[in-house]
Amino acid sequence: MSTERPQADPASPATIIPRPDHNVSRQQISPNALKVLYRLSNAGFQAYLVGGGVRDLLLGREPKDFDVATDALPEEVHDLFRNSRLIGRRFRLVHVRYGQEIIEVSTFRALHGEDDEHPERHLDDSGRILRDNVFGSLAEDAFRRDFTVNALYYNIADFSVVDHVDGVRDLRDGVLRLIGDPDLRFREDPVRMLRAVRFAAKLGFRIEPRTAKVIPDLSDLLRDIPPARLFEEVLKLFLGGYAAQTFEELLRHDLFRQLFPFTEEALAHEENAFPLTFVAKALENTDARVAEGRPVTPFFLFAVLLWEPVRRRAEVLESQGMNPSEAMRVAADEICERQLQYVALPRRFSTPMREVWQLQPRFENRSGKRAQRLLAHPRFRAAYDFLVLRAETGEADPDLAAHWTRLQEGDADEQRALLSQPAPKTGKRRRRGGRRRTSGNPGGE
Repeated sequence: MSTERPQADPASPATIIPRPDHNVSRQQISPNALKVLYRLSNAGFQAYLVGGGVRDLLLGREPKDFDVATDALPEEVHDLFRNSRLIGRRFRLVHVRYGQEIIEVSTFRALHGEDDEHPERHLDDSGRILRDNVFGSLAEDAFRRDFTVNALYYNIADFSVVDHVDGVRDLRDGVLRLIGDPDLRFREDPVRMLRAVRFAAKLGFRIEPRTAKVIPDLSDLLRDIPPARLFEEVLKLFLGGYAAQTFEELLRHDLFRQLFPFTEEALAHEENAFPLTFVAKALENTDARVAEGRPVTPFFLFAVLLWEPVRRRAEVLESQGMNPSEAMRVAADEICERQLQYVALPRRFSTPMREVWQLQPRFENRSGKRAQRLLAHPRFRAAYDFLVLRAETGEADPDLAAHWTRLQEGDADEQRALLSQPAPKTGKRRRRGGRRRTSGNPGGE
């Protein structure tokens, strides 16, 4: 069944879904978001819960945050809330803070049109929005949002849901549809392409064909996005609990190479499936940790995503006579410097990431003082987890990982015995960096 249909018209009346006909309840909404909604409404302004919060509530999910839309100007919102601050130049917003919770309040924005020369609106030559603080009506605001399922409004005045873009139907059908002309909307903000695959993975929706078709052709536009902004987007892509599905979507729509070109190149030229399996397994583990409420560190994520180009480069340097530890250090420096042109990585994450890589060759020293020093290293546990992951996907020796597991789990006597054992003799030489050579089928089967 085709999911294409004519786009709604901003001049057309909205679909109003009264309270008895939908499942959104104030009991499911953050008390702090309700405070914001009621204070705006009591001051004579329109006030709506909007975006992902409404979408998730309609789907029976628990929202992570709550955003509010209003006809009050940012300065008027700021005046109403002493616990607020104005933020942003590109899009002026108000953040109302209640302890650790922030309620984001935006003013209805106007559609592009005759006022495109307005001093508060600025687009670059490719159509990307650099600044846009021209305000409009609720209907215009709905058509300025990205996807139909994110353009649903919960009206605090009568508890109805307001739908200008047939978003409820797409929600019911499991379709992610961009509002308006996809080519134009993606050019306005290329990050919308990343949001498309993130929402598709998170919600289990299919991207509407007209929307999906243009993504590979426009993916190069992500090169114009500042690397610092893309770092934040990468965290959203991979730390939201749907990393494995998101990775598949990024590959499918030719977006992964725009974020991690050296990783994609390394994966594409490998003779077997180990590197791809390694990344996929790591992302599955990440999703499991998120589902269990356990912390996930960005440095470990980036260590996984950049490992293959670093490992390959270190292998080349070793073949030229460099010792394994030095080769790993130099390879890490080279790949990180090149990667920073695409996605920024703050030093507080890049430093421990490099340490995890540089400790990998040291695991070959199974006994003696070197092994003792490695056990005492502050980054040992993360590096050990990385080694285990490599072993589970066939990229490192399972016996090596098992040895370090026994070393950690044993009592003092067992540790002394293991640390005093001579290094085992290996009959079959492994490629440097830990990868096993395969025989027979070059695909590794």
